Parts: sequence; C-alpha cells; structure tokens
Amino acid sequence: MKSEQTIPQHIAVIMDGNGRWATRRGMKRHEGHRVGVESARTLVTHCRKIGVRHLTLYTFSTENWARPEEEKRVLFDLLVRFLKGELSSLLEQDIRLRILGEIERFPLAVREMLKHVLRKTAHCKSMTLNLALNYGGRDEILRAAQTLAGQGLRPEEITPEVFADALYTHGQPDPELIIRTSGEKRISNFLLWQAAYSEFYFTDTLWPDFTPEELDKALEEFSSRQRRFGKTGEQVED
Repeated sequence: MKSEQTIPQHIAVIMDGNGRWATRRGMKRHEGHRVGVESARTLVTHCRKIGVRHLTLYTFSTENWARPEEEKRVLFDLLVRFLKGELSSLLEQDIRLRILGEIERFPLAVREMLKHVLRKTAHCKSMTLNLALNYGGRDEILRAAQTLAGQGLRPEEITPEVFADALYTHGQPDPELIIRTSGEKRISNFLLWQAAYSEFYFTDTLWPDFTPEELDKALEEFSSRQRRFGKTGEQVED
C-alpha cells in the first residue's frame, strides 16, 4: 500500500462470488464459502493493520433465507467455526464485534456463539467488525421508523441524527467506501441509509480471490476521488 493513500474510517464489503468461484473449479458451492471465510479473516487482519476503524461485512442477508437448506446449514457451520477460531485473534487485535441485523432466527448454536463473542469483545476499541446477519437495508430503515414512532416523537423531532441513532450502525460513521466483488454492480439492499455519500468500488474479482492487494487497489482508486457530498468546487474534507 502506498503511503499517500487515504484510509477510510469505515469500509463495507459485499462479499460476492463464492458459488461461482467453486463452480468454475468443479467444486461444490460450500467449498467456495469455506475459502471465502479465509478471505474474510485475512481482510479483517489487514484492515486492522492499516488503520481502518470500522469494517462491515455483508455476511447473510434477509433474502439469503431462500437458499437451499443444505447451503444454509454449511454457512451457519462456517460462521460458528469462524467466530470460535477468531475470538482469540479479535481480542489480541483489540477488535470489537457488532451485529447488524436480527439474530433470533438463526439456529441456537449460531446465536449462542455470536452472543459469546459479543460479550468477550465488548471492551475492545481499536477496530469494530460489523457482521451484517439477517440484514436488509429496507428492513433496517423500517425498524428504525417503527422504533421512533413507538417512542412518540413528533415529526419535527425526527432529525437525520435522531434517525441514524435508531439504526444498527448507531454510533459509527457511515462507510466512506463500499466494495462489491464478482463483477455485479448493485448494492443489494445493503446499508441504504448509510450509503448516501459512500464511494463505490466494483471489481470482477470473486470474493475468495480478494486479497489485501486487491483491497489496496480499491484504496488507491478511493484516494484519487474527490468527495463533494453533493457540493461543487473543492473537495470537502470529512
């Protein structure tokens, strides 16, 4: 990574292409998911090393429940293994885990492991790792609106700041950079509110092949862009 590159406070990633990666190699889809977990592990460590403060990984969407039962079982098993295997590393690197989404629909083993890691890493401060699980952007916005309505707030009291504080990402900056792998160019119901002024980076690289070097390419392009936030003229500083 070049020293002049700008490091975003918050990077979000739509990890896409595990199934295609496996299919192209004559493997079963779950092999792609397994290798994809390793890519996620490597990315977390690299982001912590270069000074990213918040990393959000789109892990399991609300739409993913429509996938075959066997594939979901494999995904849940990989998630538990990842959390169990990474807990000591998260603690060593001072990384806090947070969950974006509602986890009560997941199997008991998944819920218990998530809660365990959340408790154990709650004191960590150097970086926050957000796993978007059973997450959908529209669902998040709807839940926030329902929460505020339930609090009896008057319309004029619901400011952008108040609304943002009712989202799963409350207390965190919006992502400056959102990356999607595999060549798809859409955001798939991901961080719809938070992505209002994010920079997007799309790459043909499939997620299992997304290395720290691939992230550095994204950061190099991010550093070359001017972020005007809807304004004209000189670049507006964060």
